[in-house]
Amino acid sequence: MSTASLPDGSSVVVISGPGGVGKGTLVDQLLARDPQLWLSRSWTTRATRPGESPDAYRFVTEEEFAAHVERRGFLEWVEFLDYRQGSPVPEPPAGSDVLFEIDIKGAARIKELYPDALLIFIDAPSREVQADRMRGRGDTEDRIAQRVAKATEEAAGAKELGAILVVNDDLDEALGDLEHVIATHRNR
Repeated sequence: MSTASLPDGSSVVVISGPGGVGKGTLVDQLLARDPQLWLSRSWTTRATRPGESPDAYRFVTEEEFAAHVERRGFLEWVEFLDYRQGSPVPEPPAGSDVLFEIDIKGAARIKELYPDALLIFIDAPSREVQADRMRGRGDTEDRIAQRVAKATEEAAGAKELGAILVVNDDLDEALGDLEHVIATHRNR
């Protein structure tokens, strides 16, 4: 694993949360509304989900991923269930803050590399709502059970890291909460 220096004045924002809590939707909205944020697009070896945007991740083969690991091209990477994903060394434009949308273990690694990073944990109002959202996007019942079981562990890890919790019960409210937390971090 590697590290990279960022342009002067750049902040690091990490958004984590279990599957099905709306992280992707919130990140897309943040990026559309905040031109200072630059997304570090994660790499993954999993296939796209039905209806998922082809640019949600950089979808790669196992061989491409392994070669990038060998070149020390990731800040962090993990095996998650039945695939691998990782955060490439970021190269943001000057004047940008780097946004990572990654799992909580990746967030811990980013915090080690960038101690001033802002960690935000998105969660659903309940595990039942989380499961319903995953059904709505076409996940299998087995996958839903795996992710819901992992969600409790992820929430505990986020609390241990001191991540700020944002509950995505209402999309507009959650987006406003995120914008407020990021603005406060920038103004510190």
